[in-house]
Amino acid sequence: QTTSSALKGAIQLGITHTVGSLSTKPERDVLMQDFYVVESIFFPSEGSNLTPAHHYNDFRFKTYAPVAFRYFRELFGIRPDDYLYSLCNEPLIELSNSGASGSLFYVSSDDEFIIKTVQHKEAEFLQKLLPGYYMNLNQNPRTLLPKFYGLYCVQAGGKNIRIVVMNNLLPRSVKMHLKYDLKGSTYKRRASQKEREKVFPTYKDLDFMQDIPDGLFLDSDMYNALCKTLQRDCLVLQSFKIMDYSLLVAIHNIDLAQREHAMADGTSQTDTRRPAAQKALYSTAMESIQGEARRGGTIETDDQMGGIPARNAKGERLLLYIGIIDVLQSYRFVKKLEHSWKALVHDGDTVSVHRPSFYAERFQRFMCNTAFKKIPLKPSPSKKSRSGTAVPRRS
Repeated sequence: QTTSSALKGAIQLGITHTVGSLSTKPERDVLMQDFYVVESIFFPSEGSNLTPAHHYNDFRFKTYAPVAFRYFRELFGIRPDDYLYSLCNEPLIELSNSGASGSLFYVSSDDEFIIKTVQHKEAEFLQKLLPGYYMNLNQNPRTLLPKFYGLYCVQAGGKNIRIVVMNNLLPRSVKMHLKYDLKGSTYKRRASQKEREKVFPTYKDLDFMQDIPDGLFLDSDMYNALCKTLQRDCLVLQSFKIMDYSLLVAIHNIDLAQREHAMADGTSQTDTRRPAAQKALYSTAMESIQGEARRGGTIETDDQMGGIPARNAKGERLLLYIGIIDVLQSYRFVKKLEHSWKALVHDGDTVSVHRPSFYAERFQRFMCNTAFKKIPLKPSPSKKSRSGTAVPRRS
């Protein structure tokens, strides 16, 4: 019930203070106890010797595991001043379509970061995940898992509002033509009527299979990189007993966009400025799976705006923006109950809530067999004579 502008203001004041006070602490290795630290500071409206005066009600701001998150931000190539500038220099933009969870979403004005309100249970779960998340990122900073940059709590008027700062998967500067939330499950996986009426609806697995029955085609290196990344990420999620996560897939159709432009050009000159590239390292879908060094790597990211190049069955050029979302739903007792109850009524294997290992396998199978496909290579004449018979690839 806190008014949105007061909440946004409190978040910006809190983050400014916590990042500022961190900068006076020396860089050091992350220790186990760093994951459990909670720092708390009181912001009275009249100000104090530590905090500025402000025109909101008094509030308290808590920062979870500040040293650990500073390390994560650094690992992802986010400098403290960039983080502050992005989040606190301009007003945060509230996104209208909150998720099914009823969370509020804000995006920083430069499109780098998403701020999402989370429930107490989810925040608690994220805290428990941090040591494992740390180990995983050290081995593998290229991931489609959410990139968590900070976990905070605003306490005001007896209410706790917990927020997590994450990477923004969908730059607003690129028009998305379609968006899917895929789990690899078919039970009830169709967008509701209410969802379909939205300006930019999120469709689900059955819609995908109906709209894009042939799947999305990637060149073979890209396909292999994507499936390998998904496989690694699923293993991590499985080891934490996490399930019910989704792959968010947003599609920008380059050819369609050009046709739309041409139509608009008839009436007025459209804005053709290039959207600015995201600053944070590995923050785009492309870098998450390819991870070639950002500057001077092997990939041309200029014209791809961070998307993964693909084609549809019609041969139209697409850019895909993808990431694994909703990983903070742990497979707790409720889910187990939900599964055994649904399994009695339906065929248990098609239900979206399942054992973590089964869930991970089904998820990967759907993504790498149904959703994404390799572009069939046209064999060149010289290769054909040499290779003789092709070895069939095991699916």
